[in-house]
Amino acid sequence: MPLWLREQGWRQTLTAVFLSLPVPGARATPGSIFCTERYLKVSVPPFLFEAILFAPIDDTNSTAKIENGNIFFTLYKKEPAMWDSLTLENVDKEKLQYLRENAVLKAHEKAKEEREAKKVTKEEHKKYALEATMKLEEAERKRIEDLKEKERQKVTEELELWKNQQKEADKYKSIQKEQELHQETGQLKEKKNEKMNKTRIPNEGVSKTKQKSTKGHGSCSMFSQNLKEEQLPAPRSAATIKVNFTPRAFPTALRESRVAEEEEWLHKQAEARRTVSADLSELEDLKEEEKNPDWLKDKGNKMFAVGNYLAAVNAYNLAVRLNNRLPLLYLNRAACHLKLRNLHKAIEDSSKALELLTPPVPDNENARVKAYVRRGTAFCQLELYTEGLQDYEAALKIYPKNKDIEKDAEKIRNLIQGTMQGS
Repeated sequence: MPLWLREQGWRQTLTAVFLSLPVPGARATPGSIFCTERYLKVSVPPFLFEAILFAPIDDTNSTAKIENGNIFFTLYKKEPAMWDSLTLENVDKEKLQYLRENAVLKAHEKAKEEREAKKVTKEEHKKYALEATMKLEEAERKRIEDLKEKERQKVTEELELWKNQQKEADKYKSIQKEQELHQETGQLKEKKNEKMNKTRIPNEGVSKTKQKSTKGHGSCSMFSQNLKEEQLPAPRSAATIKVNFTPRAFPTALRESRVAEEEEWLHKQAEARRTVSADLSELEDLKEEEKNPDWLKDKGNKMFAVGNYLAAVNAYNLAVRLNNRLPLLYLNRAACHLKLRNLHKAIEDSSKALELLTPPVPDNENARVKAYVRRGTAFCQLELYTEGLQDYEAALKIYPKNKDIEKDAEKIRNLIQGTMQGS
């Protein structure tokens, strides 16, 4: 049988009522207190307190504090006025029962409205989270397309420059050949003139004798014989020059390269793209392209694009088995888990992607932002708003001017504040 609390102390101002109830030896909890505009009930076994208040109060802003075996109430009046007493006097049982039932009914309706409001807020948050993810992915696609376009323009410019250089080189070679031919022709003329001068000097003293002796036999002078014997020099012999270059995996010259860094990079690439080991007998029947993690990642991306999230998860799972050091595999699989409502797995994959995206450098900024947003979205859908807000704030540190992320973070702050007020 409950004991009615008769001992109480209260005082009032124009806008508030301060009430204290002693509950010696009993343990009071927030669940022991029920309060509406006109009805106040405290049930702390074995004590019971029930009161029909003199005038309506603002039960939303009113507070109760439990400490040292006492309950202290701060009840804010709806209309500023001084009460004649704390409770209505001379209330019969029927009116008390009606007021009690009416207070309970209003409390149930208020709780229902709050649940509906929370449900609507939760649905709006899901919608905004999905829109934020889609906007991030759209921005990423646009960034990749811009990079491809810049790279295409760069390659086109380099190709045009190379063509111009080839034309200049061919023109220079043709001019050089003409100069060499002209020099060779001049040298041949000089040699001919020297030989003609040598043969002309000894022939002057005996020219008359030879003219007489050869008269009537057909003249053929030594000068004409020398001219016949003089011929152009033989063409140079052709030959092939073979040049051997040091084999290299990079297109840069050896003197311009950094051998140590290049060797380390090649080693990491080879390790990252190693195929499945021989002891995995269940994967022996796979095709050659199905053993390539990059091929599996592209296949998973295509499945995600058409909405086949389970197939995309299977492709990413096999790719992770082949290579568990690629952060994009975990990042993309986290997006699939978000679609499938596997929220704990989405958090796990996003955390693994952030672990692999170290050290933080400008090249992996976008991937880290996606990981934080997806993990924060999963936390918020689990109603862990504090953890979700931390991830969104981490994304804002990377992209501080991103209005979409800032907007979503502000909504999460409002949700946290509303939850604290509701409790």
